Amino acid sequence: MKLDDVKSALIQLDTIAFQLPNGELVPNHFHVTEVGKITKHFIDCGGTVRHEEVVNFQLWNANDYDHRLHPEKLVHIIELSQKTLDIGNFEVEVEYQGQTIEKFALDFDGTNFLLTTKQTDCLAKDKCGVPAKKPKVELSELQSSACCTPGSGCC
Repeated sequence: MKLDDVKSALIQLDTIAFQLPNGELVPNHFHVTEVGKITKHFIDCGGTVRHEEVVNFQLWNANDYDHRLHPEKLVHIIELSQKTLDIGNFEVEVEYQGQTIEKFALDFDGTNFLLTTKQTDCLAKDKCGVPAKKPKVELSELQSSACCTPGSGCC
């Protein structure tokens, strides 16, 4: 989900809710402790230099049970961050404290922001010899005309 999509969704909401992949909601007294631009400049295993930028939200729970972040306040924080940090309409990722700091992609179901799982991946499959998709082969394709036929006694 891109940052402009997040802002558009927030404008339509009365309250903000983030839902974890297991269906649980982040406690509604969460804080957005950071809105930032993360720049990643790296080389993949195939030798290609890459550059990625994402917007990062960090969600945090404290014992401040009376705190509620309202949509218009988060929109203001986002707009201030965009102006101050020169943030474009990048994909949004969310950090949240689980067993360690967990990183999620973001989606929206019309009511809740959904924290979706992210996976590692090889970005140079073609150079590493990793097939992009495991080929499916029918048994009938493995047989040739030189194969034995049932009842021929060759097996």
